[in-house]
Amino acid sequence: MPKSTGLLSRELTEYPVGGKRIWLLFIAILANFIASYEAQIAPVLPLLLNDLDITLAQYGVVSAISVIASAISGLIVAPLSDKYGRVRFLVPGLFLTAVCVYCMALVSSLSGLLLLRILLAFVDGLALGTTAGLVRDFSPRLGRALAFGFWTFGPVGSNFFAAAMAGWTLPIYQTWQSQFIIGGTIAAVSAIVIMFCIRDLSPKLRSHVIENEEELNKKAAGEKQAVVKPKMRDILAVPHIWTLAIGVSLFLLTYLTIASFGPKMLVDAFGYEAHEAAGIAKYFWLFNLGTLLIAGWISDRLQLRKIVSLTGCILFALYMVFFISLFGKEVSDGAMIIYTSILGGLIGICYGPWCALFSENIEDVNPSLQSSGWAVFGLVSKMTGILTSLIVPLVVASSGWDTWLWIALGVGVIIYIPCLISGNGPWLRRKTGTNPVTTVQ
Repeated sequence: MPKSTGLLSRELTEYPVGGKRIWLLFIAILANFIASYEAQIAPVLPLLLNDLDITLAQYGVVSAISVIASAISGLIVAPLSDKYGRVRFLVPGLFLTAVCVYCMALVSSLSGLLLLRILLAFVDGLALGTTAGLVRDFSPRLGRALAFGFWTFGPVGSNFFAAAMAGWTLPIYQTWQSQFIIGGTIAAVSAIVIMFCIRDLSPKLRSHVIENEEELNKKAAGEKQAVVKPKMRDILAVPHIWTLAIGVSLFLLTYLTIASFGPKMLVDAFGYEAHEAAGIAKYFWLFNLGTLLIAGWISDRLQLRKIVSLTGCILFALYMVFFISLFGKEVSDGAMIIYTSILGGLIGICYGPWCALFSENIEDVNPSLQSSGWAVFGLVSKMTGILTSLIVPLVVASSGWDTWLWIALGVGVIIYIPCLISGNGPWLRRKTGTNPVTTVQ
């Protein structure tokens, strides 16, 4: 039964099963989607920069500073949410997001853009750790990769949705401000729904490795000893948590480039109109979503994370060689839709199983520190995002988009593979027995 401690902090003292667990998982995924969608700016970036007379290099600095704010918020809020619950931090952040998105429509200067991007990034960083913790809380290991595939509907699905929304409505309203009015309305309505539906697990339930929902309730009911407050330093001291985070963050250099500059890259390199570029970019995210779920399902069925992720990495590397060769050539809209779709799909094959692997490696250290572990990933990925925001404009200005993609490919793949190997988990056969860590004393 829920233990009511206020509207923003309602705890479950019994682990939810069946449809109730699926519903709570959906709400956590929705919260991540909303936080990520409201931070989207790439579909209207060409129009916004032209209207405000801001250069790509100046926007790179704005983006870098906002990413720092996102990383800081994750480090501050994640350990607190592990101790006191995810909901009490997540829900107010979602309402703050709605206000900030509405204000984005009023931006008229570089300083105003910087301020609002910092606030939106702060909420985005907060949401990453709290929602990742909630997804782990409501997904036993047998379905963990598929659950995190849906969780990535936040950053990935929001990119698709924002690109699709811009492609549909920009020809109608013809202003970049319209996208933020639409986004703010969606954020406000969703935040209200999430506030009334979302729940936390009690500290006792969070302290267990979640293998099976029925068994977990039996273990928790029989556990008499008080749960010790989790400490983030326990996660920070584990080397392979860092290597896993560093490896995948560098692998995602191409993903980060598409997320921040995708439509801009298509406009510059292939001459598409802004709305055409946004419409093409959405297919990158659509097929990325599809393969995240397919690869996650396969990974769960086999209970193998590493080999599925490695397969996606190798296929991605081979395909990127072909994709980069297209730059400098004339490519039709239809052909580019196919090419970008395949690129997004191959990234999804690699990333979905990695999410489950990372979550399980955090659980093996301390099941209660899920948000803190994802804050480590958030810190590393945000720092990678900062470098991307600062370096991409410089490389593109001097050598073109294709040169940057070669750099992203080489750095990402070469570093990711040994970092993937460093994580705990089987390669070609499922482990026998259960995980030795079942509770924190």
